[in-house]
Amino acid sequence: MYSNFNHVAYGYGYPYGANPYHPYSRYAYPQAYGTYPNYYGYGVRQPVRGQATWTEGGEVTKCGIPWSNNRYMTAAVGQNSPYQCGQTIKVKNLANQRVVLVTVVDQVPNYPENKINLHRKAFETLGASVDLGVINVEITPNPQLEEEKWGKYLLEIAQSAYPNYNATDYSKVSQTQQNGNIKEVYKFVMESPQETMSIEGAVIYNPTTDRIISINFKEVS
Repeated sequence: MYSNFNHVAYGYGYPYGANPYHPYSRYAYPQAYGTYPNYYGYGVRQPVRGQATWTEGGEVTKCGIPWSNNRYMTAAVGQNSPYQCGQTIKVKNLANQRVVLVTVVDQVPNYPENKINLHRKAFETLGASVDLGVINVEITPNPQLEEEKWGKYLLEIAQSAYPNYNATDYSKVSQTQQNGNIKEVYKFVMESPQETMSIEGAVIYNPTTDRIISINFKEVS
């Protein structure tokens, strides 16, 4: 099976806030990442074992990012934890090894570093019943994805373009120059209850203005 999702309308100069694949992106991607800390300052942190609970979320968050962001693959962390607003965190259910990538959208006072409060949909994506209330997890921050602002941007589009799948891993494939523009390619592992597949997302952009020329996705082996 092969599919190719190609969105070249960005070449017409749509502003990021008008991105049809991000109904909640009143935050200007990727420029908004300048408002987040430089995660290299934290170094590459090792996985932490702890617990995850779930919530239905709310209309107001400490981060100003809605729980509906990233197709509800979102979470709250401790206010004094090393995890920051907008950061991507990998959460693994230790009972069945299922993984989900979530975005930090809220912060809770006096919440320990080894606990994370997932949106109900993210909790269920880990194959956990909400009746459990609490599950044992492994929490791994992904600071390199935050530095690769286009990787984060493509990840969120992939979540929207493949609504029946959830991203569980990623890697940067290449970065090349093309006639004064830059092309970056990322590989994402997408999982559904029925299958696991890999897709490559490519973005071509003007490095001076950050204006997107084109974006496309394709399934790869």
